[in-house]
Amino acid sequence: IKLKKHKSLYPFMPFRYNFRRRRDTFLRILKLLDDTKSKIIIETGTSREGLKGSKSNGAATIVFGKWAKLNKAHLYSVDISLESIVACQAEVKKQKLMQNITIHNSDSIEFLKNFKQKVDFLYLDSYDYSKTDKNIQLKSQEHHLKEFKIIENKLHDNTIVLIDDCGLPGGGKGKTVIEYMTNKNWKILINTYQVLLVRK
Repeated sequence: IKLKKHKSLYPFMPFRYNFRRRRDTFLRILKLLDDTKSKIIIETGTSREGLKGSKSNGAATIVFGKWAKLNKAHLYSVDISLESIVACQAEVKKQKLMQNITIHNSDSIEFLKNFKQKVDFLYLDSYDYSKTDKNIQLKSQEHHLKEFKIIENKLHDNTIVLIDDCGLPGGGKGKTVIEYMTNKNWKILINTYQVLLVRK
């Protein structure tokens, strides 16, 4: 019974890491990454707590970085907070993922504007959201839409897009960008706390 209750990504990650509400989405993503033989991954918003944050923020930098290492792919993670970058770098080093993860201390819009390669998997999780402050909610939603629009021409027919923190009051981080995407020939595969989209 305990095995069923525990939301781990075992055997991909050690059993002790519980990914809670992100577990099912992550499992689906890992399968899609395998199926599409993805090579270039972009994450906006770096996992500042490393694997300790598996329950709270999902530790996505490490999860997808580990997948990248196993599949000769590369993860580019960008965060405006130097503190978050430094904390994540320490975990990346500890997990021996330096060859497969590059972390950039930059505004995500600037970073995406200058990104030259085609993107196989885009994970949007920047601009911290608020459950109560309507102004922050709108700013976060607008920011994620801007991120998507600026990298849109680097996405291709098999690109996978995942948006974090959607199941929150006010529509979460993804509200505005998901409306935009579904009007532009994207379909939702999973619509829970995280929203997963692919081309129709």
